[in-house]
Amino acid sequence: MALRVFEDRNELMDRIKIRGGHRLKGRIPVSGAKNAVLALMPASLLTSDSLTLINLPRLADVDSCCHLLNELGVSTMVARSKGDHPGREITLTADTIASTVAPYDIVRKMRASILVLGPLLAREGEATVSLPGGCAIGNRPIDLHLRALEALGAEIELTAGYVRARAPDGGLRGGIISFPVVSVGATENAIMAAVLARGETVINNAAREPEIVDLCQCLMAMGAKIDGVGNSRLVIHGCDRLH
Repeated sequence: MALRVFEDRNELMDRIKIRGGHRLKGRIPVSGAKNAVLALMPASLLTSDSLTLINLPRLADVDSCCHLLNELGVSTMVARSKGDHPGREITLTADTIASTVAPYDIVRKMRASILVLGPLLAREGEATVSLPGGCAIGNRPIDLHLRALEALGAEIELTAGYVRARAPDGGLRGGIISFPVVSVGATENAIMAAVLARGETVINNAAREPEIVDLCQCLMAMGAKIDGVGNSRLVIHGCDRLH
Protein backbone atom coordinates (compact mmCIF):
# COMPACT_ATOMS: atom_id res chain seq x y z
CA MET A 1 0.00 0.00 0.00
CA ALA A 2 1.54 3.29 -1.08
CA LEU A 3 1.20 6.01 1.54
CA ARG A 4 1.75 8.84 -0.91
CA VAL A 5 0.86 9.30 -4.56
CA PHE A 6 3.10 11.54 -6.64
CA GLU A 7 1.92 13.14 -9.87
CA ASP A 8 5.44 14.21 -10.73
CA ARG A 9 7.43 11.07 -11.58
CA ASN A 10 10.66 12.99 -11.19
CA GLU A 11 9.89 13.54 -7.51
CA LEU A 12 11.43 10.99 -5.18
CA MET A 13 8.85 8.61 -3.76
CA ASP A 14 9.20 6.91 -0.35
CA ARG A 15 6.91 3.96 0.11
CA ILE A 16 5.96 1.52 2.80
CA LYS A 17 4.65 -1.73 1.37
CA ILE A 18 2.56 -3.80 3.80
CA ARG A 19 1.83 -7.46 3.12
CA GLY A 20 -0.94 -8.73 5.39
CA GLY A 21 -2.14 -12.18 6.26
CA HIS A 22 0.23 -12.85 9.17
CA ARG A 23 -0.92 -12.89 12.77
CA LEU A 24 0.96 -10.47 14.99
CA LYS A 25 2.03 -11.42 18.50
CA GLY A 26 4.67 -10.47 21.01
CA ARG A 27 5.46 -8.15 23.91
CA ILE A 28 6.92 -4.66 23.72
CA PRO A 29 8.00 -2.79 26.86
CA VAL A 30 6.82 0.84 26.88
CA SER A 31 8.49 3.63 28.85
CA GLY A 32 6.57 6.24 30.83
CA ALA A 33 4.88 9.22 29.20
CA LYS A 34 6.98 12.34 28.70
CA ASN A 35 4.11 14.70 29.51
CA ALA A 36 3.63 13.04 32.89
CA VAL A 37 7.33 12.91 33.73
CA LEU A 38 7.91 16.62 33.02
CA ALA A 39 5.29 17.49 35.64
CA LEU A 40 6.35 14.88 38.19
CA MET A 41 10.01 15.91 38.27
CA PRO A 42 9.33 19.52 39.41
CA ALA A 43 7.15 18.08 42.20
CA SER A 44 10.44 17.07 43.87
CA LEU A 45 10.90 20.76 44.75
CA LEU A 46 7.95 20.53 47.16
CA THR A 47 9.75 18.36 49.70
CA SER A 48 13.14 17.98 51.32
CA ASP A 49 12.72 14.19 51.13
CA SER A 50 13.63 12.07 48.11
CA LEU A 51 11.21 11.39 45.28
CA THR A 52 11.87 8.32 43.13
CA LEU A 53 10.34 7.96 39.68
CA ILE A 54 10.58 4.71 37.73
CA ASN A 55 10.47 4.04 33.98
CA LEU A 56 11.36 7.50 32.71
CA PRO A 57 11.69 7.78 28.92
CA ARG A 58 15.14 8.43 27.48
CA LEU A 59 14.47 11.85 25.99
CA ALA A 60 16.33 15.15 25.70
CA ASP A 61 13.52 16.99 27.53
CA VAL A 62 13.98 14.73 30.55
CA ASP A 63 17.72 15.50 30.55
CA SER A 64 16.97 19.23 30.25
CA CYS A 65 14.60 19.02 33.21
CA CYS A 66 17.32 17.27 35.23
CA HIS A 67 19.75 20.06 34.33
CA LEU A 68 17.29 22.74 35.42
CA LEU A 69 16.53 21.02 38.72
CA ASN A 70 20.26 20.61 39.38
CA GLU A 71 20.64 24.38 38.93
CA LEU A 72 17.97 24.89 41.59
CA GLY A 73 19.76 22.60 44.05
CA VAL A 74 18.09 19.25 43.41
CA SER A 75 20.45 16.29 43.43
CA THR A 76 19.64 13.57 40.92
CA MET A 77 20.66 9.94 40.93
CA VAL A 78 19.90 8.02 37.76
CA ALA A 79 19.84 4.24 37.49
CA ARG A 80 18.45 1.64 35.16
CA SER A 81 14.85 0.76 35.98
CA LYS A 82 14.32 -2.58 37.66
CA GLY A 83 12.30 -5.39 36.12
CA ASP A 84 10.96 -5.19 32.57
CA HIS A 85 10.82 -1.41 32.41
CA PRO A 86 12.80 -0.02 29.44
CA GLY A 87 13.19 3.45 30.93
CA ARG A 88 15.37 4.89 33.64
CA GLU A 89 14.89 5.26 37.38
CA ILE A 90 15.67 8.61 38.94
CA THR A 91 15.77 9.76 42.54
CA LEU A 92 15.46 13.51 43.09
CA THR A 93 16.35 15.11 46.42
CA ALA A 94 15.77 18.80 47.13
CA ASP A 95 16.86 18.89 50.76
CA THR A 96 17.85 22.52 50.24
CA ILE A 97 16.97 24.95 47.46
CA ALA A 98 20.16 26.54 46.17
CA SER A 99 18.48 29.01 43.81
CA THR A 100 14.97 30.21 43.01
CA VAL A 101 15.97 31.45 39.55
CA ALA A 102 15.36 29.40 36.39
CA PRO A 103 17.55 31.06 33.74
CA TYR A 104 16.66 31.59 30.10
CA ASP A 105 19.51 29.50 28.68
CA ILE A 106 17.92 26.40 30.22
CA VAL A 107 14.22 27.30 30.04
CA ARG A 108 14.43 28.09 26.31
CA LYS A 109 15.23 24.43 25.59
CA MET A 110 12.03 23.15 27.16
CA ARG A 111 8.68 24.93 27.58
CA ALA A 112 7.72 22.66 30.47
CA SER A 113 10.36 24.48 32.56
CA ILE A 114 7.63 26.92 33.60
CA LEU A 115 6.37 24.12 35.87
CA VAL A 116 9.04 24.94 38.47
CA LEU A 117 7.27 28.26 39.12
CA GLY A 118 4.46 26.90 41.31
CA PRO A 119 6.58 24.54 43.45
CA LEU A 120 9.34 27.12 44.07
CA LEU A 121 6.81 29.76 45.02
CA ALA A 122 4.98 27.38 47.36
CA ARG A 123 8.09 26.17 49.15
CA GLU A 124 10.41 29.19 49.10
CA GLY A 125 7.93 32.04 48.87
CA GLU A 126 9.56 33.39 45.72
CA ALA A 127 10.52 32.34 42.23
CA THR A 128 12.06 33.96 39.15
CA VAL A 129 11.53 31.98 35.96
CA SER A 130 12.34 32.97 32.41
CA LEU A 131 9.42 33.16 30.05
CA PRO A 132 9.59 30.16 27.68
CA GLY A 133 10.35 32.48 24.76
CA GLY A 134 12.38 35.00 26.71
CA CYS A 135 11.57 38.48 25.37
CA ALA A 136 10.47 37.10 21.98
CA ILE A 137 7.06 38.22 20.77
CA GLY A 138 4.49 35.65 19.68
CA ASN A 139 5.41 32.76 21.95
CA ARG A 140 2.86 30.74 23.87
CA PRO A 141 1.50 32.90 26.72
CA ILE A 142 1.43 31.78 30.33
CA ASP A 143 -1.30 34.17 31.48
CA LEU A 144 -3.39 31.36 32.96
CA HIS A 145 -0.46 30.16 35.07
CA LEU A 146 0.02 33.65 36.48
CA ARG A 147 -3.68 34.27 37.17
CA ALA A 148 -3.88 31.00 39.07
CA LEU A 149 -0.95 31.95 41.30
CA GLU A 150 -2.39 35.42 41.85
CA ALA A 151 -5.60 33.76 43.07
CA LEU A 152 -3.44 32.18 45.81
CA GLY A 153 -2.10 35.56 46.85
CA ALA A 154 1.08 35.75 44.77
CA GLU A 155 2.42 39.07 43.54
CA ILE A 156 3.57 38.79 39.92
CA GLU A 157 5.94 41.03 38.01
CA LEU A 158 7.04 40.61 34.39
CA THR A 159 10.40 42.18 33.63
CA ALA A 160 13.17 41.62 31.08
CA GLY A 161 11.71 38.34 29.88
CA TYR A 162 11.31 36.89 33.38
CA VAL A 163 8.40 36.17 35.69
CA ARG A 164 9.12 37.28 39.24
CA ALA A 165 6.64 35.87 41.74
CA ARG A 166 6.49 36.45 45.47
CA ALA A 167 4.15 34.94 48.05
CA PRO A 168 2.55 37.15 50.72
CA ASP A 169 3.79 37.08 54.30
CA GLY A 170 2.93 33.69 55.75
CA GLY A 171 3.01 31.97 52.36
CA LEU A 172 0.42 31.25 49.71
CA ARG A 173 -3.17 30.95 50.84
CA GLY A 174 -6.03 28.90 49.49
CA GLY A 175 -8.35 30.44 46.95
CA ILE A 176 -10.72 29.81 44.06
CA ILE A 177 -9.17 29.36 40.63
CA SER A 178 -11.55 29.31 37.65
CA PHE A 179 -9.86 28.78 34.30
CA PRO A 180 -11.69 30.41 31.36
CA VAL A 181 -10.24 27.71 29.09
CA VAL A 182 -8.69 24.36 29.93
CA SER A 183 -4.90 24.41 30.30
CA VAL A 184 -2.85 21.38 31.27
CA GLY A 185 0.26 23.33 32.26
CA ALA A 186 -1.62 25.97 34.24
CA THR A 187 -3.56 23.26 36.07
CA GLU A 188 -0.30 21.51 36.97
CA ASN A 189 1.29 24.71 38.27
CA ALA A 190 -1.84 25.57 40.25
CA ILE A 191 -2.01 22.11 41.85
CA MET A 192 1.65 22.14 42.90
CA ALA A 193 1.32 25.63 44.36
CA ALA A 194 -1.91 24.81 46.20
CA VAL A 195 -0.71 21.66 47.99
CA LEU A 196 1.45 23.77 50.33
CA ALA A 197 -0.89 26.78 50.53
CA ARG A 198 -2.73 27.58 53.76
CA GLY A 199 -6.37 26.52 53.63
CA GLU A 200 -8.52 25.11 50.85
CA THR A 201 -8.11 25.72 47.13
CA VAL A 202 -10.80 25.00 44.54
CA ILE A 203 -9.78 24.67 40.89
CA ASN A 204 -12.67 24.93 38.42
CA ASN A 205 -12.40 23.86 34.78
CA ALA A 206 -9.21 21.94 35.59
CA ALA A 207 -7.58 19.85 32.88
CA ARG A 208 -8.36 16.12 33.12
CA GLU A 209 -5.56 14.65 31.00
CA PRO A 210 -3.77 11.48 32.24
CA GLU A 211 -0.72 13.52 33.25
CA ILE A 212 -2.91 15.57 35.62
CA VAL A 213 -4.14 12.37 37.26
CA ASP A 214 -0.56 11.08 37.50
CA LEU A 215 0.58 14.29 39.16
CA CYS A 216 -2.26 14.23 41.69
CA GLN A 217 -1.60 10.59 42.53
CA CYS A 218 2.10 11.29 43.02
CA LEU A 219 1.39 14.28 45.26
CA MET A 220 -1.11 12.28 47.30
CA ALA A 221 1.54 9.59 47.77
CA MET A 222 3.73 12.41 49.11
CA GLY A 223 1.03 13.41 51.60
CA ALA A 224 -1.09 15.94 49.69
CA LYS A 225 -4.87 16.03 50.15
CA ILE A 226 -6.69 16.33 46.82
CA ASP A 227 -10.35 15.58 46.12
CA GLY A 228 -11.94 15.12 42.70
CA VAL A 229 -8.95 13.65 40.88
CA GLY A 230 -9.89 13.00 37.26
CA ASN A 231 -12.71 15.58 37.31
CA SER A 232 -12.82 19.20 36.16
CA ARG A 233 -13.25 20.44 39.74
CA LEU A 234 -10.43 19.81 42.17
CA VAL A 235 -10.43 20.62 45.87
CA ILE A 236 -7.00 20.80 47.50
CA HIS A 237 -6.47 20.99 51.24
CA GLY A 238 -3.09 22.59 51.89
CA CYS A 239 -0.45 20.76 53.98
CA ASP A 240 2.45 22.06 56.05
CA ARG A 241 4.89 19.71 54.34
CA LEU A 242 5.13 16.80 51.95
CA HIS A 243 7.40 13.76 52.11
